[in-house]
Amino acid sequence: MKSPVSLIVLRSLFFLVAGGVAVSLVQSDQMPGQPVWLPWAVFVGILLVSSLVVAVDTLSPRKPLDVISSVYFGLIVGLFLSYVVGLALSPVMPLAPWPRECIRLVMALVLCYTCISLLMQTRNDFRFVIPYVEFSKEVKGLKPFVLDTSVVIDGRIADVVETKVLDSQLIMPRFVLGELQGIADSSDRLRRSRGRRGLDILNRLRSNPGIDLQIFDRNLPEFEGQPVDLKLVLLAKHLDGKVVTNDYNLNKVARLHGVDVINLNDLANALKPIFLPGESLEVQLVKPGEEPGQGIGYLDDGTMIVVEGGREHLNKLVKVAVTSVLQTSAGRMIFGRCESVVRRDTAKAPAG
Repeated sequence: MKSPVSLIVLRSLFFLVAGGVAVSLVQSDQMPGQPVWLPWAVFVGILLVSSLVVAVDTLSPRKPLDVISSVYFGLIVGLFLSYVVGLALSPVMPLAPWPRECIRLVMALVLCYTCISLLMQTRNDFRFVIPYVEFSKEVKGLKPFVLDTSVVIDGRIADVVETKVLDSQLIMPRFVLGELQGIADSSDRLRRSRGRRGLDILNRLRSNPGIDLQIFDRNLPEFEGQPVDLKLVLLAKHLDGKVVTNDYNLNKVARLHGVDVINLNDLANALKPIFLPGESLEVQLVKPGEEPGQGIGYLDDGTMIVVEGGREHLNKLVKVAVTSVLQTSAGRMIFGRCESVVRRDTAKAPAG
């Protein structure tokens, strides 16, 4: 990955400052004159250390900010505590400078380690304004959307997000991505194709610069021993976000935990045209219904229409008077009765 210009300028200035510090040390009156090679060794050593620091920084462009902040604040708190404890224990410390400094050094080392370890182990559980701050990226919208495996495989989420109706940040948990990769590697041909389609949808979302999609890598302590669906709900609760899914059972579990859910099936049903009893519409009947005399047709959006008296008009475009509408989470069904034949169509009805 190419480094930004600002980082290149920073690293160049770092080298210049390191070279200046090395020259200042070499020319200092405190620098021993013997052995002769010592000033050169100090100069080269400082430049090598500087090069090592820049190399490590360049080879690790993506640094875990929560871990780094834990180390920074742990060092600050540890050094402060060691200073305060040193002042408190100074009356009982040895008078000789060497053992006193050794005690202070060991005490500072232990306190710094303890503080850093404590913050690293609790960085996902507690958040303090001072001295422990959780850094988070500002996201578009009020709440991030946590994606489920089913909604990624479905594929409609990409079309919905590209319309700019949903402009919040999208979160793809690492465990959901692992489940999706497992489906894509399945020996079953149908599952494998579904998994690969889900990966294609993710690549489509990642390649769109107008969509903020982030992979959530962290493993929260409450995830231990939990199934994927419950992990998803706990993550949405942790991020104060919403779960986006097509899974009816996951929908119920999320609502039990007080987590908001966006069900794409409900969203699709809400966008379908509304037909009231008594209205008329035209539909081509393609197959017989379950009850005697019934015919089945479909609107362009996939809504199924059950037509009374339509069995004798299969493969024909008929005019239907709506009698009732049944709305469920699985979809919408329209019931009506056949009024007249609009156009005869000799095409064969599709199988099924």
